[in-house]
Amino acid sequence: MLSSFGSIVALLIGTAFLLGGSGLFGLLIPLRGQYEDFSTTALGLLGTGWAGGFIAGCYFGPRLVRRVGHVRAFGAFAATGAIVALLNGIWIEEAVWFVLRIFTGFTMAGAFMVIESWLNERSTNETRGRVFGLYMMVTYASIMAGQMIVTLGDVTTPTLFMATGILFCFALLPTAVSTAVTPAPLADVRLDFRKLYAHSPIAVVACVLIGIANGAWGTLGAVYGAQIGIATFEIAVMMSIAVIAGAVAQVPTGRLSDRTDRRFVLAGCALGAAITGLLIFAAAPRAGTVVIAMTGLYGLMAYSLYPIAVAHANDHASSTEFVKVSSGLLLLYGVGTMIGPMLAGVVMQWLRPESLFLATAGAHLGIAAYAVLRISRRAPVPVEDRDTFMTLPAQPAATHQSAMMDPRADTETRTEEVKKEAAE
Repeated sequence: MLSSFGSIVALLIGTAFLLGGSGLFGLLIPLRGQYEDFSTTALGLLGTGWAGGFIAGCYFGPRLVRRVGHVRAFGAFAATGAIVALLNGIWIEEAVWFVLRIFTGFTMAGAFMVIESWLNERSTNETRGRVFGLYMMVTYASIMAGQMIVTLGDVTTPTLFMATGILFCFALLPTAVSTAVTPAPLADVRLDFRKLYAHSPIAVVACVLIGIANGAWGTLGAVYGAQIGIATFEIAVMMSIAVIAGAVAQVPTGRLSDRTDRRFVLAGCALGAAITGLLIFAAAPRAGTVVIAMTGLYGLMAYSLYPIAVAHANDHASSTEFVKVSSGLLLLYGVGTMIGPMLAGVVMQWLRPESLFLATAGAHLGIAAYAVLRISRRAPVPVEDRDTFMTLPAQPAATHQSAMMDPRADTETRTEEVKKEAAE
């Protein structure tokens, strides 16, 4: 077991630095923008720009990797991320930051693709589950550590932007000196909406709506905290607790969905997230501990939705289709994260900070209503024919390459497809 992990240590170290920088940068941008009096609508558009750049990176990143190789491509992505972070600290203007966020999303997608494909290449059928679990642990720990770094500096100075650039530069060092074998070529993303919808209509609709809700909260949650006047430390804890709660909730909700119709669990969690969001809007708490507790309860419900939707879709797909289905749902989630921050930013600008939860509640109520509708239209998959539930990142920031690491995927078949597509 130790020997199987030894070959991916350098990759995981690079991943930790990359995600740490991403966590720091993602929280720093809205806090500094709030300090600079950026409008809430503009701050929402920054999240839309990042998501748009990330989706573009998933489409066009593989071409760059195939042209120059994994190591050079990753170095270019990480270095570009560092440059963009430093430019954000130098050139503070709404329109400039929007363009820079697009570049950030693109470079992060490219960097994640290289790491995820490399980890997949270094895994075997026997170790894939452990590697996938370890990757999830590194993902959670690094993002939360990066968010907490915000509390160690002053968001009104360039220092934290410099720290972000340093972390991105550190990320490229382990892979640059690694002797790991270069992975198989990356395949372009090919999404068949009709086939995906035929597999699972509720999963398609739910992933878009989950992306809208999670994108709104992930982008503007820190802005909400700053506008209601809680401390920077409390904002960082609030954002981290929501993700931790969602990750913990995946275990019981996943087991429950293995035993009953997943759509009931999906509808229940979505309804719970909507009710919690509406309670926050109505109560308008201002004490930091109360805000953290209520948003933690929100994250408990909201961040357990995406893995259930993916599991339900794969109940209707064969193992050879797992990667395509999961990749398609991930991209649809990304489309939702483009829409959510923009809509929530307008609502918050129009009403008050807690209106963020009106936007998320609308998306969650939509999920619950459509899940109930689909329950009446289609019989559930028999328990013996269902895929085993697997936990996924509470905030999916991975690319379609991560689906190949999932133990449920028929990786050998998909690898042959990738090589054929790359040759073509």
